[in-house]
Amino acid sequence: MIVLSNNKKMESPVRVIMFSLFFMLSIFPFSIAVRSFGNSYLHHHSSESLSSSDRPYEVKYFTQILDHFNFNPKSYDTFQQRYLINDTHWGGAKEAAPIFVYTGNEGNITWFAQNTGFMFDIAPHFHALLVFIEHRYYGDSIPFGDTEVAYSNATTLGYLSSTQALADYATLIIDLKKNLTAEQSPVIVFGGSYGGMLAAWFRLKYPHVAIGALASSSPILQFDDIISPYAFNDVITKDYKSESESCYRTIKGSWKEIDEAFTRTGGIEELEKSFHICKDQVQNEWLRSWIQTAIVYAAMTDYPTESNFLQPLPAYPVRQMCKAIDDPKAGNNTFAKLYGAMNIYYNYSGTKPCLNLSDSVFHGMDGWYWQSCTEMILPTQGNNENSIFPASTYNYTGLASECQVENGVPPRPHWITTEFGGHDIKRVLKRFGSNIIFFNGLRDPWSAGGILESISESIVAIVSTQGAHHVDLRFATNDDPKWLKDVREKEIQIMNNWLQEYYTVTN
Repeated sequence: MIVLSNNKKMESPVRVIMFSLFFMLSIFPFSIAVRSFGNSYLHHHSSESLSSSDRPYEVKYFTQILDHFNFNPKSYDTFQQRYLINDTHWGGAKEAAPIFVYTGNEGNITWFAQNTGFMFDIAPHFHALLVFIEHRYYGDSIPFGDTEVAYSNATTLGYLSSTQALADYATLIIDLKKNLTAEQSPVIVFGGSYGGMLAAWFRLKYPHVAIGALASSSPILQFDDIISPYAFNDVITKDYKSESESCYRTIKGSWKEIDEAFTRTGGIEELEKSFHICKDQVQNEWLRSWIQTAIVYAAMTDYPTESNFLQPLPAYPVRQMCKAIDDPKAGNNTFAKLYGAMNIYYNYSGTKPCLNLSDSVFHGMDGWYWQSCTEMILPTQGNNENSIFPASTYNYTGLASECQVENGVPPRPHWITTEFGGHDIKRVLKRFGSNIIFFNGLRDPWSAGGILESISESIVAIVSTQGAHHVDLRFATNDDPKWLKDVREKEIQIMNNWLQEYYTVTN
């Protein structure tokens, strides 16, 4: 995607991927409808917009401490942390009914509540209380009073980290259970993408608070010296090649043709006309980034049903984009072929008279810039000669230098694996971990850094060859394929087992 940094410099797509792909879960609210759930495990619905007066949750705030790990006077400063709660189907404290908690990602928590329909779908079956906790420094949960102060420099941003966020969640959950007199109610945490990483880490760090975790599309291995920086884009390349070899070759060859167009007289006008770009927007890096954004996100959100997530998209958007590229009507003109694919991604509704390069600009990313420049160093930027993108070498030194200049502090690329583990993950988690579900869809490029094999009887990997990014957490629909229904039913059964074991031991 295209992201404007603080100095207004246009970021290259490969660098931007590290900064902002996790943000995709929270950028735009998915059109949903929450109705009566009935008695079935999974509620089937049609896509309708959720009005502000019909939100299926109550908004609350918790007075949270600024720093959980030091005893300096500043550590005791507080801020208001937002959380959302739904008790429609909760069996209550007397029944020790479960509490399902979403560990918020890098964005507004209302977006996560609207995009994690699976929790709403299964709440009636489990008689569960639903809680969505906002990550510090995002949405309304801003320390120091406002974002201008909170994001001003490393001194104030230094309190933004995954460890502080997990401690926030633990503190809030313990206090909430006490206030509800629900100390005996078991907690299961849920999360997708970065939120899925947090869910898995929460179970490992706070097993006395949560009895289990569903970590969807959580690349907890996507760190230095564990996963190749070429793996992410290798998956994207495979996605397009699996649909059409000619589609893949057209996209792969287009970068050189675009570069050449910028060097010749009238080339910019040709590109503007070929891609139906709104007036006076075409610059090389902007255009390339705009195209790469569509290619990356179509792969990530290659869902089996129509969606309105990042963009209104058809079912299996990669397939549809390749069909547009391979359409004989486009002839042999690479730009005409590529425009067909861009029109699928950016104008599936068919309502735009021209395409706007700013459609893929993401705002409000300062918090994630900080995290991805300090601890969340996710190597994804390498492209080999067969990549669908131009060949490039992963350059950590350059990245670290940019982060140092922008934030005033150097990255710590090995801190996450020091704090949470990652190396030799099977041996380590088999010894001390339990009750975690790792879901990954192999069409999702983040699956390259995910847990793809079960580690023990209670640390279970569910892998779908056809699955995309956290597709299991989406609302169920009547059009869902059997494999997706089977994934969700398996997750439900595993959570049933966790709860049965908990109640047996407790009683």
